[in-house]
Amino acid sequence: MTRMIERWFPCREVSENSESGWGSGSTEASLFTWFAKRPTAQAKAALICSLLPWPDDDAEQKRLQDIVRDAMTGRYAAWEELRQEIIRANGSDATVADPFSGRGMIPLEAARLGVSAVAVDYSPVAVLASEVLTASPFRSWDDEQQVRFGGPPQALYEDRPRLVRDVEAIFAEVGHRFNKAMSDYYPSVRGRQPWAYLWAITLPCQECGRRFPLTGSYRLRGAKQRPARGGRPAYLDPGQSFYIEADRSAGTWKAVVHDGPPNHSPTLAKSLGPDGRPIAGKSAVCPFCSHPHPLAVHRRLANEGYGQDALLVVADFGAEVSKTFRAPTFEELEAIEAAARDLRKEPPFRPGVPAIPDEGIGPGNNNIIGPSIYGARTYGDLMCDRQTLGFVRLSRIIGQVCAEMRDVHGLSNSYVRALAGYLGAVLVRRLRRSTRSTTLQVYADGRPPGATDIYLNEGSITFSYDYLETGLAGGSGTWEELSERTLRELSDILPTKPGVAVDVARGSATALAMRTGSISAVVTDPPYDQMIAYSDSSDLLFCWLKRALVESHADILMTSDLLGVQEKQEEIIVKRSRGLARAEVQDHRTRAHYDSKIALAFQEMRRVVRDDGVVTIVFGHGEPEVWQRLLGSIEQARLVMTGSWPANTEAGGQQGKANIKTTLTMSCRPAPNDRPPGRKGAVEAEIKAEIRRRYPDWERWGLAPADMLMAAAGPAMEVVGRYAQVLDAKGEPVDIYTFLPLARAAVQEAMAVEIDHHPLETFDARTSFALWWVRLYGRQPQPKSELRWQTLASSMELAEVRDLVPDADKGVRFTMVGQFKAHITTDSYVIDVALALAAASEEGLAAMGAVLAASGRGADDTYLWATVKFLADRLPESDPDAVAFSRVLRVRDGIANAAETVIASSQVRHQRQRTADAQLKLL
Repeated sequence: MTRMIERWFPCREVSENSESGWGSGSTEASLFTWFAKRPTAQAKAALICSLLPWPDDDAEQKRLQDIVRDAMTGRYAAWEELRQEIIRANGSDATVADPFSGRGMIPLEAARLGVSAVAVDYSPVAVLASEVLTASPFRSWDDEQQVRFGGPPQALYEDRPRLVRDVEAIFAEVGHRFNKAMSDYYPSVRGRQPWAYLWAITLPCQECGRRFPLTGSYRLRGAKQRPARGGRPAYLDPGQSFYIEADRSAGTWKAVVHDGPPNHSPTLAKSLGPDGRPIAGKSAVCPFCSHPHPLAVHRRLANEGYGQDALLVVADFGAEVSKTFRAPTFEELEAIEAAARDLRKEPPFRPGVPAIPDEGIGPGNNNIIGPSIYGARTYGDLMCDRQTLGFVRLSRIIGQVCAEMRDVHGLSNSYVRALAGYLGAVLVRRLRRSTRSTTLQVYADGRPPGATDIYLNEGSITFSYDYLETGLAGGSGTWEELSERTLRELSDILPTKPGVAVDVARGSATALAMRTGSISAVVTDPPYDQMIAYSDSSDLLFCWLKRALVESHADILMTSDLLGVQEKQEEIIVKRSRGLARAEVQDHRTRAHYDSKIALAFQEMRRVVRDDGVVTIVFGHGEPEVWQRLLGSIEQARLVMTGSWPANTEAGGQQGKANIKTTLTMSCRPAPNDRPPGRKGAVEAEIKAEIRRRYPDWERWGLAPADMLMAAAGPAMEVVGRYAQVLDAKGEPVDIYTFLPLARAAVQEAMAVEIDHHPLETFDARTSFALWWVRLYGRQPQPKSELRWQTLASSMELAEVRDLVPDADKGVRFTMVGQFKAHITTDSYVIDVALALAAASEEGLAAMGAVLAASGRGADDTYLWATVKFLADRLPESDPDAVAFSRVLRVRDGIANAAETVIASSQVRHQRQRTADAQLKLL
């Protein structure tokens, strides 16, 4: 039975819903920290299209397409219709598996539809995230004993779900106990609790020896126009800043808070060297003697352990202004010292698990765990003492509450585990707003300041010399604020239709604990090569979770490696290791490791899927080389790609080393055993024919040309998969990857693009490339990888077209006329002449005539003028180059006349020169 995903996919609806709203998955992803969020719109579409059939009847096809489009309007849209169609096609025992489940976004959609699903991930942190999202919300807990925190049970008059009520109760209980346990270390001032504390690391000056704090900004709060209120007139709040005041005689410093913008240069800033040239990076400038310490120097000092924490400024809640800043009091400084003393007295959580995490940061993690460049050796080194004490006591309190729910309240182990998962969710959210990686967020529009996320760079932890510590009040990053947000998100995602809890398990995708042929569809989002080092990035979370959840998740302690962090032996990624010395062992997670393991995983998927089922893979990467390796792994697993559908599901941000905007949802089937060999020429012809056959459907469904290029991979690989191997004219096997550029070229042919009635393929190759690029992207920047794809499809070398598509906006973009440089001769390509004419247009007819004359072309060169007209029409009206090309078109005849004049003048000069040369010979 052909599946819908092999012939159609709601590309447009997935793209439209992935950025915001129900389909973005933002609420689901916020519930528990994990990486590489898969939009729920794409997860839902991939799941249902993998389970629904593709009938032969056109009317039935349209009916099912309409159901799917309707389903893409909300979380539970078209729920009844989808359920019926899925059961009709798969039976009531339909089962879906995701062997790389992460936080479980794909299995979640199965749970919502009432389809049994199995979620497997190698990271215990990801497994916990998946349980919280895909298992606990779909179970009934009504038979459990009452949670007796916070007063008498409210079940008699409370209509909220049991899970929500109990989560709220344990959040409040933990918050109450935590505030009580830490209140002495965060003293109130004038009856108010501060919401945050701004710290900085100090280093000794290498010139004068005095310690000074390193801070990159003195701004605390932006200016804002305040409205009139309560009889008070409107006024301009100037905001607040501070500076470091150094007392040279005493050798001491202090932070001075003042109104308005900064009026001093921060101690961490750009500076000049002795030769007057700028020093690379930011220098640490001593406020005592003004000596600049270059980046390499202050980084070395920090890495060698010379850094010490110092409190700079305290952040209060204000009366008229919501957040204000001031200098710390003597009592607050004493409390910090008390926290440092008492931290050393904290007993271990259990043998081998000390209070302060001693789990080592693995070698080669400089680009993932930023603090490791600045002296952090263990995950206990990432916080100041008071922050660490707070997390030690919070973790103990969570464990105590879990033990009481089981031993005193009589809750089952499974329900304690479920509730503990949400406590863990808030714990890791607090970690995201803690450590020396959290900074003060100051908004330019005057919004109240907040705390930044330590995972600003997606899968890596940043580092800052000046950092923010959140307090006990209800501000950004506190237990109160984060627990309230988590409770809202849990309430939002609770199922409104009958669902089925996902079976979540920790394991390797290379050894699935599933019977052969037992799964209706495997739908998965595997790791993207070297984009994110999932385990390394989440080891900080793991260290604290195994302390906090020891009473509810004993299994989490069984997943540590020799450093005490998560196992990584079977993790299927490519690890970008930095900071490894030659003598150290290189990380085993190489490209060879990834390629072999991902192929084994695909083999397992092939084994467990039913004969009539599909393996659907969601993957996104811009690099042709990565696709080559992925397709090789799919082929090695004896899977055949049968569909490929693009959608814009990513923000385009830098993930690892690749800029991703578009992902492909690809369907695969087990390769038949009796496939014959094929010949390269015949296979190429089949690919072109298949793409010509499908092109009208793509056009009818509204796929953009750029999306068609990516969709072409499906039919191309389907054709190649009909053969056991493809041989060239010499009988040598052909790499299947070579057919991807051919498929893209076939799309271009199928589109039958004409430039002023001239088929695109009749232009010279360089001009054809340029016009096709502009046809696809106009002036919009694209990832550099797209340039590599297009050159491959055009059978050209990158160097042949690099000047046409230079670097721009962290990617590439079609050249601006003013930037393009070319010496025009009679051998010049059409596109070069067109660009040179536009560049000369501002100089007048004579300059343009000179270009045309040098090219040897005239007013009747239809290819040249078709190119100029195309560029004038295709580039945006506001684009100055579009104006230039239009200008060239308007004076076409004048340019030709000017060219004739140039040629005639040149002929006269040559004739005169010949005459002069002849006369010289006579003499």
